[in-house]
Amino acid sequence: MTDQTYQPTLSQLRAFVAIAEYRHFGTAAARLNVSQPTLSQALASLENGLGLQLIERSTRRVLVTAAGKRLLPQAMATLEAADRFVASAAGDGLRGTLRLGIIPTVAPYVLPSLLPELRSRLPTLVPYVIEDQTARLLDGLRTGVLDVALLAVPTESTGFVEIPLYSEEFVLIAPRGHELAGRTDLAPEALDRLPLLLLDEGHCLRDQTLELCRARDVRPGPVGDTRAASLATVVQCVAGGLGVTLIPEMAVPAETARGTLEIARFAAPAPGRTLGLVFRGSTARIEDYENLAEIIRSGRPL
Repeated sequence: MTDQTYQPTLSQLRAFVAIAEYRHFGTAAARLNVSQPTLSQALASLENGLGLQLIERSTRRVLVTAAGKRLLPQAMATLEAADRFVASAAGDGLRGTLRLGIIPTVAPYVLPSLLPELRSRLPTLVPYVIEDQTARLLDGLRTGVLDVALLAVPTESTGFVEIPLYSEEFVLIAPRGHELAGRTDLAPEALDRLPLLLLDEGHCLRDQTLELCRARDVRPGPVGDTRAASLATVVQCVAGGLGVTLIPEMAVPAETARGTLEIARFAAPAPGRTLGLVFRGSTARIEDYENLAEIIRSGRPL
């Protein structure tokens, strides 16, 4: 039975929300920047105070109980209200901790210029960078684990504000001496029957490439069981003669620096993507995040 005088702390609610999101105590603790024993104690205190089991943990899995599912939206709303309160109290722009999510096909190419720019223009801001796939970053935004995220937009998810930053084209990367090398007039149909290397499932660049192929009725050739979790690995497989791939324009300088690859470009209108800054529509910091979007836009790595 719940003690009616019990008042949960924000730390306890954050622990519950993070565990419910990640279904893993170690990951949740890392995302909250606390130790796992501290996280477990916060959850235990919350459950004891409420007289309810919110999380069911076994040696193999973590589950949210029926009571946990019922109370989770209210916990999230409470944390959002607390964040709005702190933001209103600050009242002078971005400062303190900013939990920034960013997809893996953007992070290595944006962060080298973005982080120094943030230090210069927002010296009181302390950014924490979380690199992950789009779906998990959106979950992090929903649960309050993240403040903002740099993603390909539109995400087609409700409850978010999406500020488009800039668009970039996709570039074909091929092994040295490839027949398409140097072309600037490619049509997407040129990918037909080519061995097209892709990132592993869950990466939005993979989905965008496959959608392009479907839209043009392109059927890439086989690449066997080759799988890659990073764009750098895909590019190295291309250099090794395993196939071709598409990469975003921002990645071309870094990924082709060794001189062992060829590039080819598509004729206008070239396929590509739009990047945007995404955050909860309920936040009180819309103006601050609009300013952040302008900083990112002005420092685009192209």
